[in-house]
Amino acid sequence: MTLRTLESLGSLEGKRVIVRCDLNVPLRDGVITDDGRVRASLPTLNTLINAGARVIVTSHLGRPDGAPDPKYSLEPVAQRLSELLGKPVAFARDTVGESAHEAVASLEDGGVVVLENLRFNPGETAKDDATRRAFAEQLAELGDALVSDGFGVVHRKQASVYDLAELLPSAAGLLIATELDVLDRLTESPERPYTVVLGGSKVSDKLGVISHLLPRVDRLLIGGGMLFTFLKAQGYEVGASLLEADQLDTVRGYIAEAAERGVELVLPTDIVVASAFAADAAHEVVPADAIESSSFGASGIGLDIGPETAARFAELIRGSKTVFWNGPMGVFEFPAFAGGTKAVAQALTEVDGLAVVGGGDSAAAVRQLGFTDDQFGHISTGGGASLEFLEGKKLPGLEVLGWQ
Repeated sequence: MTLRTLESLGSLEGKRVIVRCDLNVPLRDGVITDDGRVRASLPTLNTLINAGARVIVTSHLGRPDGAPDPKYSLEPVAQRLSELLGKPVAFARDTVGESAHEAVASLEDGGVVVLENLRFNPGETAKDDATRRAFAEQLAELGDALVSDGFGVVHRKQASVYDLAELLPSAAGLLIATELDVLDRLTESPERPYTVVLGGSKVSDKLGVISHLLPRVDRLLIGGGMLFTFLKAQGYEVGASLLEADQLDTVRGYIAEAAERGVELVLPTDIVVASAFAADAAHEVVPADAIESSSFGASGIGLDIGPETAARFAELIRGSKTVFWNGPMGVFEFPAFAGGTKAVAQALTEVDGLAVVGGGDSAAAVRQLGFTDDQFGHISTGGGASLEFLEGKKLPGLEVLGWQ
């Protein structure tokens, strides 16, 4: 079976089409600080608007624990969507209640309404199948078809992602189709050399990805907080840096497997070590195999890869034909410790081939550091979903759309 696409739904003129987007954007004091996910939804929404559909946009935002919470309202998203679409977008103050039904009933062909946060309803994320299905049935009353386009949630068996797709004629939107095309290229037919860059805080978050990609890649570059577990596995002291001691044997296994497969496993040769986890902490660059030789001794904490490593990583990335990057190289939120992440991001913009930023913190980092989406081959909208796909896992939100 193959993924059901928009064409499978036939004519949508006059039909009520529920679109499951992922509009889980960061908000500060009710203001969107990164609208990347909203912009990513536009191709599908514009296609449906132009087809004369009555578009009902649904999404979650944050973790409101199954009850209404004003700080997680989608109203700012509806306002931003209206600006980006260049047309009025209605907003329903509930998801399946009176406001939602009235707003949907008022839609004209090509009109758009955003329903309030799906997770204000406990049924959306319920583990109990019957509870989840009951909420999906309430949602289904509002629409004639479902277009699933929230790639960031396809790894979740949730009411709007899974159950609703069984209740209504359903298909994948353009964003999901694009994401799958890119991820398929990363796993099945990468142009070589193929380099994967992994960062972020924990090795344990990336175990499945490392296992699944080691047989497929030419180079694996390790940065971020997870690098210290790799250094410790090689016998080096890491001071007060982040360490997952329970993963040391696993990491030693990866180091051995990389050598056996001829994969170039590249670890940092220098580290930016700080006196504390703080933006204004004193810091210095030391060799990766001598972290405790810094002025801070055993209390020093590594917060970024060093400039020598950043230059080496950038060189290897630029010399690749396919690059997948997931996870920042350091604490990019603090300017003093953003150098490694910025160097990696810059190098990805210079790749002569496919360069993919793997969503989540990596996507937030490139935008915060001043890069634009069009500088990269692809910025994924799904951090966790991308990783689970690359781990070879089955994703319920895709399987229900016919993907195998």
